Amino acid sequence: MINTGDGERMKDKMNNYTMEDVLRLLEDEDVEFVKLQFTDIHGTLKNIAVTAGKIASVLENGCRFDLSRADGISRITDSERILVPDYSTFEILPWRPQQGKVARLLCDICMPDGKPATGSPRYILKKTAEAAAEKGYEFEVGPECEFFLFETDENGNPTVVTHEQAGYYDVGPLDEGENARRDIVMNLEDMGFEIDASHHEAAPAQHEIDLSYENVMTAADSIQTFKLAVRAIAKRHGLHATFMPKPKNGVNGSGMHINMSLKKDGKNLFSDPSDKYGLSKEAYMFIGGLMEHLRGMSVFTNPLVNSYKRLLPEFEAPVYIAWSARNRNQMIRIARALSADKIRIELRSADAASNPYLALALCLAAGLDGIEKKIMPPEAVDGNIASFSPEERSKAGIKRLPENLSEAIKAAEEDPFIRQVLGDDAFDKYIWLKKKEWDDYNTFVSEWELSEYLNRY
Repeated sequence: MINTGDGERMKDKMNNYTMEDVLRLLEDEDVEFVKLQFTDIHGTLKNIAVTAGKIASVLENGCRFDLSRADGISRITDSERILVPDYSTFEILPWRPQQGKVARLLCDICMPDGKPATGSPRYILKKTAEAAAEKGYEFEVGPECEFFLFETDENGNPTVVTHEQAGYYDVGPLDEGENARRDIVMNLEDMGFEIDASHHEAAPAQHEIDLSYENVMTAADSIQTFKLAVRAIAKRHGLHATFMPKPKNGVNGSGMHINMSLKKDGKNLFSDPSDKYGLSKEAYMFIGGLMEHLRGMSVFTNPLVNSYKRLLPEFEAPVYIAWSARNRNQMIRIARALSADKIRIELRSADAASNPYLALALCLAAGLDGIEKKIMPPEAVDGNIASFSPEERSKAGIKRLPENLSEAIKAAEEDPFIRQVLGDDAFDKYIWLKKKEWDDYNTFVSEWELSEYLNRY
């Protein structure tokens, strides 16, 4: 058996399967294909499929693959890796045929000698979570994922067309995606997901599904599975689901709000009922750490050229680095509940195009950096920062997120903490790819340029 080097396996949802359990389930459930899924540096879920007859060998020895074909970075040497299935992630995909079923196993990426590939996104989060656990911390996350459901053309290709005009919390028939959204939720529940809520969002064809709190490793795995399920089930309804942050002009973009809690000895470390905001000193310092590193984190929480077209105040997306317990629209929001132990910190700037393993690793590490260095945040800002003058923002020490991908890359390079969390391999590879993306964008002649300049000049 290949040694993943990660100590005791973390449970995924309620499963704690062994190799024998997986083999028994494959036989009992008449599974014919198993998808060995892994996440590349971009955050894209990929897979190699094997038949049930071959899975015993894979479970024992792993599955070899060429990393250069997966991450888009050409290598002549040192590109072979091994997929090592995490038994606890075994799930039958309920939207696939029930005769000759299809299952999946999420995999860790290892080197040919069986050691963890240190640049693997899942390993980076696992390493970060285990380092926190050694200090007695358990990090829990509840993501709120937004997406659009658009129509497809006569060939089944995606469009940005929708005929619905629904907005916040509207119901069918005004909400034309209601049936697809319900089908998504029911399939996810069949896979063991706990869904807190689902509803229509602000823009026509825009939806939100909120996942329940889970430990950070499980939450990241769940986000990847969630996005797969949303796309697959939307297609079954003749729709195209996209997590692109800003697919249409003039309407709100899609984010992925990250609700965070930190536990120690089973108790919510963020809670202090005697504080005016209900926050403990650790909560304040966690916020301070986030604020200290958010600019450097942004190329990971908002990874696309398109991400920065969503981050505009007039479309309810936060751009200024501030926190509040009263203003819901600030970048960091303190979400209070009826019970003091349910208080949480919500980061509202991230989007679902991000690699969840890298984004959540940075959130956890930045917050703990704040606690370890006792970084206190500035005073809460309850007003509308977009209405402040530049002088008022400067006086209050309010910083802005990078305004484009190029600025975000620079901010990450200027914050050595980001490299420290991710390691040289992942950081260098990711930044190289993002610089290439920015260069490709800048050299591409867009439709806007043609419509603006072709006639005039």
